[in-house]
Amino acid sequence: MMTRNAKVGLLLLAPAAVLLVAFTFYPTVATLIDSFYSTPRGRRPSEFIGADHFRTMMADPIFRIAMINNMIYAAVIIPGSMGLALAMALLVNARIGGRALVRLAFFTPTILPMIAVANIWMFFYAPDYGLIDQFLGLFGMGGNNWLGQPGTALWALIVITIWKLAGFFMIFYLAALQQIPPSLIEAATLEGASPSQRLRRVILPLLMPTTLFILINAVIEAFRLVDHVIALTRGGPNNSTQLLLHYIYQVAFSYWDTGYAAALSVALLLVLALIALVQFGVLDKRIHYR
Repeated sequence: MMTRNAKVGLLLLAPAAVLLVAFTFYPTVATLIDSFYSTPRGRRPSEFIGADHFRTMMADPIFRIAMINNMIYAAVIIPGSMGLALAMALLVNARIGGRALVRLAFFTPTILPMIAVANIWMFFYAPDYGLIDQFLGLFGMGGNNWLGQPGTALWALIVITIWKLAGFFMIFYLAALQQIPPSLIEAATLEGASPSQRLRRVILPLLMPTTLFILINAVIEAFRLVDHVIALTRGGPNNSTQLLLHYIYQVAFSYWDTGYAAALSVALLLVLALIALVQFGVLDKRIHYR
């Protein structure tokens, strides 16, 4: 017989459970099933084709390019955004003049939609009359097509993403820094620890739970953010900015091959699951929760 407290607990969990089933579990299972079926065409229904989509994926050169680009993209923006966020949090946590304004300036990119951010940065990257080229032109180095050259386009998008994410992550680091007891910092100072030693031996270990949380979010954002790709490059030039989620979008809604797009989505889910296992397996053992 279920107790009254158990019934109340189930009722409180019911809304979250419904949302999880409707928007997470069901779409995941449906995508996995669709990856083994062909795309329906006109009056021709979808048919079970087994692992044909996955075999096509292994031979797809654009998939390989998108995966390599996404790994480079993630490998740079994850430590870049987290490191910049920590530096900004340490700065605005210190006693500096105009601290409230500095916090607002650092956080402002977070509240801007990614499409708006992309349009702002378009004026920075525009050849000749963009702000970056106008500055470089003072030294005779203008005329760069940052978004139109395969060697610079992906790095231009990386800069935008780091600028966008760092302010968001800063808020979590700042909240965690303010929870550190001042007595611990004072004790380390009395023991003769330098600022770098206090950061490495006291502050960073106490920030590890927050760092793990931010790391998980940074990984998700590294594979989720494609708005600026759509607005600025559409995966070009020559697929140099093609990211996995953008390729899935193209396959599903431009080429209308939903079966193959489902298989690509399964590959993305497997990559994220593998990264999550590594994160929790390696980092969780080094985290001390207070």
